[in-house]
Amino acid sequence: MSKPNIRVGYGYDVHALAEGVDFWLGGIHIMHTHGAYGHSDADVLIHVICDALLGAANMRDIGFHFSDKDPKYKGIDSKILLKNVVELIGEKGYKIGNIDSTICLQEPKINPYVPAMKKTLAKVMGIPQDDVSIKATTTEKLGFVGKEEGVAAHATVLIYKD
Repeated sequence: MSKPNIRVGYGYDVHALAEGVDFWLGGIHIMHTHGAYGHSDADVLIHVICDALLGAANMRDIGFHFSDKDPKYKGIDSKILLKNVVELIGEKGYKIGNIDSTICLQEPKINPYVPAMKKTLAKVMGIPQDDVSIKATTTEKLGFVGKEEGVAAHATVLIYKD
């Protein structure tokens, strides 16, 4: 019996929140007093999707491919990184089956932004919006997320070869 050509990957990332920083999440700009801080645009949702895709294809992680020590990635739009990751896994013959993600954030509430995030991410990855799931949760005011010190995200992906 031959092994099916499907693989699953998981990603997790955290970014500190800082006052006066642009807040990019799921490829869209969200108006808020605080934004995620990082070497790139610190889009935590895109970063976990990249890590999950790379992991599923056994291609290490986002930091391996796009080092935060490399000045060319300073402030980069994470949608560019995601597009590059999709191309990288495509070079190994993989296509995206679906993505399931969760954003952990106390404020602002994310639900109003989910449709725009899904549309943006699906377009960047070249997949149907129905293959991108984005959920949001708070941590009931517990931990760094609950204290509004940071944002975290998780993603699970399925990739396959025809």
